[in-house]
Amino acid sequence: MRTIAVLGGGIGGLAASYYLCKSPQVAKVVVLESSSRFGGWLWTTRRSDGAVFEHGPRGIRPAGAVGRNTLNMMDDLGLGGEILPVTYSHVASQNRYLYVNKQLHRMPSGISGLLRTIPPFSRPLLLSVATEILVKKGKEDDETIHSFITRRLGKELADIAVDSLCRGVFAGDCRKLSVRSCFPLFYNAEQRRGSLTLGMLLGSGPGPVVPPGPLAQRSIKESWAQWSLRRGLESLPESITEYLQQSGKVQIHRDAAVTHISPSACGWKINLKDGVVSADHIISALPAKALSAALPSSCQPLIQQLQDITSVTVAVVNLEYEGSILPVTGFGHLLPSSEDHGVLGVVYDSVPFPQHNRPDGQTTRLTVMMGGAWFQEVFGDPDAVTEEHLLARATEAVQHHLGVTTSPSWSCVALHRDCIPQYYQGHFRKVESMCNFIKEKNLSLSLIGSSYGGVSVNDVIFSGRKAVEELLGAGV
Repeated sequence: MRTIAVLGGGIGGLAASYYLCKSPQVAKVVVLESSSRFGGWLWTTRRSDGAVFEHGPRGIRPAGAVGRNTLNMMDDLGLGGEILPVTYSHVASQNRYLYVNKQLHRMPSGISGLLRTIPPFSRPLLLSVATEILVKKGKEDDETIHSFITRRLGKELADIAVDSLCRGVFAGDCRKLSVRSCFPLFYNAEQRRGSLTLGMLLGSGPGPVVPPGPLAQRSIKESWAQWSLRRGLESLPESITEYLQQSGKVQIHRDAAVTHISPSACGWKINLKDGVVSADHIISALPAKALSAALPSSCQPLIQQLQDITSVTVAVVNLEYEGSILPVTGFGHLLPSSEDHGVLGVVYDSVPFPQHNRPDGQTTRLTVMMGGAWFQEVFGDPDAVTEEHLLARATEAVQHHLGVTTSPSWSCVALHRDCIPQYYQGHFRKVESMCNFIKEKNLSLSLIGSSYGGVSVNDVIFSGRKAVEELLGAGV
């Protein structure tokens, strides 16, 4: 492989470039990013007084092969000393809340939480778990998350807990989202063991093998539930960018939107607004719709499948309040769609990561997430909504849910258009069909990023690694 072009400089494109860099088989990597910054949704504001605010993801989970893979990358980049871990025993891990019927309810945890009836639920969760083992295996090759959980654990858990969880993770509607693509662990547990409970206890099949490096070993020993970085999560794409620039074989281009790609004798010709790049192979980390707009008409079936993957828009409102204003302490709270379509949840950022508060004086940092699958319905056209309206809605939510009567001393509104792809029922068939088309047509093209096989930071990084391994052979 002489030249590989990576389309998109978000965390997926940067991760793929990082793994490509490590291979002696690759002579040159060209990264093309349409915006003026790298990192995509990993976006941090660092205020001059030392306070740190996240506009995208704010914590990364260390668990599983994909979690270990990211920590191994952190080791390699020399970021181990920057990590802020949150353990399972930390109050932010122990206390998570639901806002139901205009009240905050702590989610049940531990054995006593399973045995007792805890509002907003009408019976002990252990009953749902115990009877779940007896439920017959589903016959469909996919179903919605709501249908799957209703069938196995009951309608109440689906309507309240899982509805809220899907809004928190995917900003999406569990009545449309696919269990097979969004929660493969649940789907595989039922397929392999006939039960979620047995699958969780006995394991639900082999996954990728990633040996833990020093940081991953430390995360296991110290029981980390999640982690961030001292200067915010944008430090990760910044470090990868620096690593690529120092490698000597990567060309990085900002403000380089891809307008069209077409097959050429040696692979691909990539048209930009102000030039052309030739490459033997393309790794696309672009959102599905963006890639579909750049592909040649000879790829029509692929274009159609890419256009079918929709994404939702989320408003992220960072708020800073003077003093300690929280009536409860924990990670934050989520709302089921039955409570409020517009507000998805509130994260109490100062609890898991007090190191991001400004050093002098007591403050409380919160983030309100709004919209998602309900954005148009509640707020209208994202191009027409004002920051003032979104800020007012966010501060009103904090006032009603947490009883905060003071106004925030600082705020920032970020509108993330089409930021989270929605894996609707049958999503896996679309992905299979796209991969088959690429194989049949022998296209020198790899698809990575959050549009296909996982929306978490870990999933996206791992998709970059997998694509490079499939292209060049394992061992990157």
